[in-house]
Amino acid sequence: MPLRIVLVRHGLSSFNLEHRIQGRDDLSQLSELGVIQAKAAGTALKDLPLTAVYASPLSRAADTARHLLAARGSAQAIVFDDDLLEVDLSPWSGLRSSEVRERFPEKARQWLHAPAELELEGADGRLYRPIPELLEQAQRFIDRLLERHGADSSTMGTVLLVAHNAILRCLILQLLGRSANDLRRLRIDNGSISVLNLERGSEGTLQVQIESLNGIAHLGAGLPAKGAGQRLLLVRHGETDWNRQGRFQGQIDIPLNANGRAQAQAAAAFLEVVTFQRAYTSSMARPRQTAEMILAAHPGVPLTSVPALVEIGHGLWEGCLEEEIAEGWPQLLADWKRAPHTVQMPEGENLQDVWDRSLEGWNRIVAALDPSETALVVAHDAVNKTILCALLGLTPADIWTVKQGNGGVTVIDYPHGPEGMPLVAALNLTTHLGGVIDRTAAGAL
Repeated sequence: MPLRIVLVRHGLSSFNLEHRIQGRDDLSQLSELGVIQAKAAGTALKDLPLTAVYASPLSRAADTARHLLAARGSAQAIVFDDDLLEVDLSPWSGLRSSEVRERFPEKARQWLHAPAELELEGADGRLYRPIPELLEQAQRFIDRLLERHGADSSTMGTVLLVAHNAILRCLILQLLGRSANDLRRLRIDNGSISVLNLERGSEGTLQVQIESLNGIAHLGAGLPAKGAGQRLLLVRHGETDWNRQGRFQGQIDIPLNANGRAQAQAAAAFLEVVTFQRAYTSSMARPRQTAEMILAAHPGVPLTSVPALVEIGHGLWEGCLEEEIAEGWPQLLADWKRAPHTVQMPEGENLQDVWDRSLEGWNRIVAALDPSETALVVAHDAVNKTILCALLGLTPADIWTVKQGNGGVTVIDYPHGPEGMPLVAALNLTTHLGGVIDRTAAGAL
């Protein structure tokens, strides 16, 4: 069983409302809405057993943790840890974001577009780089967390972390092996819930899976607010009989089963309030059926078939159960689980093939959109994973790092302007399918 980590950002604070820099100064308090968000997170996680609860000692996070546990009806102890403190922006603390941009235009630009390069001067005259130091802080916390909860099943379970925007993103970046300048690839909203699974591999290496990122449906908002650039909603098709049976289906055109149609209907209800200008689908039946059910509430939106988004060609494995593949290709199957980027499917594709064509199709879709537009894209497990790995700065070797559940919804926002990088605003949202936590993921990295 993996160690599951549930990340909750503190509720909306007084400084959030005023658009002030708060950093690690404890001048900001939970707002009334922030208290409501904390309680909503507790209600959403009410039935989830927790092995331990850790929180930043800053009051906006500490109070979020207390309200969250109270909503669960729990008197569980909270461990306050200084390594969950927010980024140190003390020279800017209390200033409005607009004031920072006016008074420190070059440093404000670095903060937005090259955070690894930002250097500030502390009250003691020390020059320091806030985000590289925060990444080191995040690694210290991860090391201790794994010492306490990563050794055996009795201490694993599910651990709740309640903290702040930048430190939560840095925790994820450290687990993914990414750099300080990747900070802007991820979005973590106030009161949001994100879930990661951690497991030691057979060789002792740490396997990390992002199960979901920045879920806010429990707050009544559904999806994060759209930015100024293009938005794409990437959806995995609903379940098929072969998904349920555990067969490798690849490019065999298996349709949705009854549960898959129900998942597509649930995704349709979840996305009903979204305004789409365009929609795209793999040319196969299961994503097309899913897309058509979602678009039933959006008459007039054109649906374009994109052959580049078809599922990976598993070749001779298609139609086979895992145990059947293990009989004929035991080493190749082991390599697929351990080092998928090294595997050439017998008479099929490899991940680089899928990576190249999926990204070519994806980039053509992005280029066709105006900044004001939102598009629906429905595709497959391996295709979605390769796209997301590329957007997160990962490689084909990392496809097991991102989960894509049948009917899950991912939100990608593009910057408006020459600088910046695509933002994964939410990943694998499945609340509309029944619950904040995808319990089918336990033990299945």
